[in-house]
Amino acid sequence: MHEVEMMTYGEAIREALDDALAKYPEMLLIGEGVPDPKTIFATTQGLREKYGAERVLDMPLAENGMTGICIGAALAGMRPVLVHQRIDFALLSVDQLVNNAAKWHYMFDGQQKVPLVIRVIIGRGWGQGPQHSQSLQGMFAQVPGLKVVMPTTAGDAYHFMSAAIADNNPVLFIEHRWLHHIMGEVDKQTPSAGLDGAALLREGRDVTLAAFSHMSIEALKTATTLAEHGIDVEVLDMRCVSSLDVQRVAASLAKTGGNLVIADCAPEMASIGHQLLSKLVLAHGHCLQQAPRLIAYPNHPVPTSHFVANHYYPGAEQIVSAVLDMLDRSELTEAVIGALQSDLPKDQPDRSFVGPF
Repeated sequence: MHEVEMMTYGEAIREALDDALAKYPEMLLIGEGVPDPKTIFATTQGLREKYGAERVLDMPLAENGMTGICIGAALAGMRPVLVHQRIDFALLSVDQLVNNAAKWHYMFDGQQKVPLVIRVIIGRGWGQGPQHSQSLQGMFAQVPGLKVVMPTTAGDAYHFMSAAIADNNPVLFIEHRWLHHIMGEVDKQTPSAGLDGAALLREGRDVTLAAFSHMSIEALKTATTLAEHGIDVEVLDMRCVSSLDVQRVAASLAKTGGNLVIADCAPEMASIGHQLLSKLVLAHGHCLQQAPRLIAYPNHPVPTSHFVANHYYPGAEQIVSAVLDMLDRSELTEAVIGALQSDLPKDQPDRSFVGPF
């Protein structure tokens, strides 16, 4: 019988890194803040002490150069895990990621491998503003040869990190900072599903709600609240960005009468939800009985002000409005949204969430 452990999303990542460091003597863990006292939401806590400063180490503020060094290390037979505390910082290493890491296997006829994992963090918090809160997953997902994943649950965080480290290709592992404190079940003995496929988080019959990263949590809030009013929402977590599970969404639409809402944590123009919509229309257009809805961020930079941020980020309330409008049940909107409202600022998911990272 498998032993299922309860742990936070951040603890699950730390467990995966710990297990991989023990399994692969050629693995390195390197990044800005890896040995910092806060250890990146505790995801690297104790690993430097356990495996030594030669395998678990800090790095200078030289993202492009360090990414190149890690690519070289991967080509030489090592398995580096490189951490950028913000996806914004990964912009400084785009040339290395796009023109070297992603292409190398193809340029050399598959004779060389680049087993590199790049951890990046997205999400809002404490007025970090336009240069520290961007959601650029859609941009990176357009790069052939670069796998992009965004696990939402603790169980997926463990298995996806383990699979990413074992993969012989570059993987961009995206974590929403609001997920690190969320508890979940982790069964280390469960066979990994690999780095593809959507996850069914909740079964339903009235509407298909396909969500990305932290918006999957907002989708579950929506589904739980709407269930009290007799509306049954199916929630899919689109945890793999660069290989969208269109078939799983189409199968869900066959059950829910072709009613689709997509929720993404990115500006509308940069939303990978558009790619999902395009693929569904092209291959399964007959499954859509009415125009789908897309919930995404506005198309302007993230505001720094807490007061303005409260009007920037969509969440369960906007998803509820879209679902009820789709089902022609708008008379419930005020009551359902009232049940979802919180006095917390939208830069803070709960009172235990206290920065600075």
